Amino acid sequence: MSLRYLAEHAGNAKLALELAQKEVKHLTYTHQTLFSQPIDLAWVESLAECEDLSEKIDAFVSRFSRLQDHIGEKLIPRFAALLGESPKSLLDVLNYAEKMGWITDTMSFVSAKKLRNLLVHEYMTDAELFLQSLQTANSATIMLIIIVNKLKQYADLIGLISDTES
Repeated sequence: MSLRYLAEHAGNAKLALELAQKEVKHLTYTHQTLFSQPIDLAWVESLAECEDLSEKIDAFVSRFSRLQDHIGEKLIPRFAALLGESPKSLLDVLNYAEKMGWITDTMSFVSAKKLRNLLVHEYMTDAELFLQSLQTANSATIMLIIIVNKLKQYADLIGLISDTES
């Protein structure tokens, strides 16, 4: 047993991290293919006629949202439990993660969380707002990937992966 963390929470933390890494892989692919092209107002306005682009947007929004939910609802809380903490609300979870250095700014994560509704609902009604939201989600995606990578580095640092694999 390791004194660096509570061993009874190791399996859940490791499983949450493995799932997050898989989600990062899928989101990275969609992110790279979507943002490899110039996205402007004309591009957004063309979405109504381009089924393949609409599907790509749907895939991006779904993967972005799923990773974000997983980080806030599973990954960070399970790492907190691993260290003997039990934050109650999402804000508590995010503040703990910021204190630990896993996220840079709680409010940036919260702001990115609000993007989901804009990405889901606005591309059919307000092209300019959707374009802004998409551009913000572009950089928020990088933030989410960095969070997962920091938690992976932390898991390596405390020996979580090697301890639970033996």
